[in-house]
Amino acid sequence: MAFCYFFVFQKVFAFIHSFAPKSITPAPDIEAYFSFVITMFLAFGVTFEIPIVVIVLVRMGIVTVEQLRDARPYVIVGAFVVAAVVTPPDVLSQFMLAVPMCVLYEAGLFCARFISRSGSVRQDSTDPAR
Repeated sequence: MAFCYFFVFQKVFAFIHSFAPKSITPAPDIEAYFSFVITMFLAFGVTFEIPIVVIVLVRMGIVTVEQLRDARPYVIVGAFVVAAVVTPPDVLSQFMLAVPMCVLYEAGLFCARFISRSGSVRQDSTDPAR
């Protein structure tokens, strides 16, 4: 949420302000602003949990790293669809949510590669048949 507050809001509000005519001061009501901020905080907060979800799925054996790599094109499209739904209707905020989602997915894949290897080594070394 700190990424959203310190980086995204600064860029998005400057972008929105650039569309308003110079004679008009954009001043949203507090309810609309609060709703927007909470939605963005929630979206970015969930986004930064993606690596943890990927690692947990691999660690639990639900999916493999190879399956997640094969799903990469679908994840990229899904990231942009989710970003289009939860962000305001401007390209800048959509891009600023979708790109971190894709990067964090890749970071989760990178870390899960080490988790899955160490899990398989532990299972082999504790096998009583050996």
